[in-house]
Amino acid sequence: MSGLQRLLGTWEGMAGFAILVILLLFGLLAPIISPGDPLRIAGRALLAPFTDPAFPLGTDRLGRDVLAGLLYGARTSLAVGLAAAFSAMVLGVCVGMAAGFSGGFVDEALMRVVDAFQIVPGFLLALAFVSTIGVSTPIVVLAIALGAWADPARLTRAQVLAIREQDYVASARVIGMHPAEIAFREILPNALPPVLALSATIVAGAILTEAALSFLGLGNPNIATWGSMIAEGRSVLRSAAYLSVLPGAALAVTVLGVHLFSEGLGRALGDDGGRAA
Repeated sequence: MSGLQRLLGTWEGMAGFAILVILLLFGLLAPIISPGDPLRIAGRALLAPFTDPAFPLGTDRLGRDVLAGLLYGARTSLAVGLAAAFSAMVLGVCVGMAAGFSGGFVDEALMRVVDAFQIVPGFLLALAFVSTIGVSTPIVVLAIALGAWADPARLTRAQVLAIREQDYVASARVIGMHPAEIAFREILPNALPPVLALSATIVAGAILTEAALSFLGLGNPNIATWGSMIAEGRSVLRSAAYLSVLPGAALAVTVLGVHLFSEGLGRALGDDGGRAA
């Protein structure tokens, strides 16, 4: 049975996969469903949802289309989440692999660096980094990745330490296989599955961090984000609650979808946390 079949064989994996596919389609089809700049003034301000066919979800205080903001915000959230998770995973796997395979002083030095990053909350690290360097999408991605790479590094190291003592690794050393070849052909493929299951959790955390930064005004002001939409609606929360509720609900559904996908992925990779599959 293939990995995708095992993933879709669980209700968590199927539900999470369906949610993420729908969000991805919404993001990709945003220019078709709502062409033009989502930040442009498109109609009368504070138009309630379902009162005008041209604006199914209404408009905000400046007359911007809420539906367009949600669609383009999905693109932003998924792009930032995936890019930050990929960056964090690559950095974490490289550091964890180097630490676990090398051992000795290299292991101690790298693990102390990991400890230094782990004691600082990821959001505070991202907040300080963006506040210092400046606001742009690449900077936000880098800031989120810096706060998330330590966990993959520690998990990769633990996997490598266990795998490098296996008989097939010892056999590879005996036949004279190069250490780099042992690391990348014998150890890394077997150490990756638990780390890959962790990646979905990192995506969810990255999406929430990006939304929080945008809510605080530290996101890219030139693109539509769910966090900035929630912040925009808080000043009229009593009279136009939909301005914050709709992007908040979209954010919650996205994180739920990623969480369910992570659960299904963990089961598919045989890393179900000790629960019966």
